[in-house]
Amino acid sequence: MNNNIFKNFLLRGCLFGGLGPIVAGIVYLILSFSIKNFSLTGPEVFIAIISTYALAFIHAGASVFNQIENWGIAKSLFLHLFTLYIAYVGCYLVNSWIPFNWVVIAIFTAIFIITYFIIWFIVYICIRATCKKFNKKLME
Repeated sequence: MNNNIFKNFLLRGCLFGGLGPIVAGIVYLILSFSIKNFSLTGPEVFIAIISTYALAFIHAGASVFNQIENWGIAKSLFLHLFTLYIAYVGCYLVNSWIPFNWVVIAIFTAIFIITYFIIWFIVYICIRATCKKFNKKLME
């Protein structure tokens, strides 16, 4: 991997990694209001903070794959999808947000992949519309 790409991955991860623990805090806050006698142990909080930091770090860093110009769209999307999937399923399993059950993991995987491609389809439509606007202005 190109050294510059690796540096960008690390930089993006460091810039946005701190958002993970904030998300974990919000999830636990919501759970504390909705589950009677909700409590966490110190190790559970520590694991949640570390794992959600890692998840946010990887999520932000993986955005670099979509900007490598000499990679085809299929290669960059697959690597991006695979990286995010491993990070999410790992985080969810470590925190027991989903049980280690192959049926549950298969359902999670299907939902994750469908959601991933819906989001990228929406991004594609938005970018295409923006490009059409720019091209129309260039032709004027």
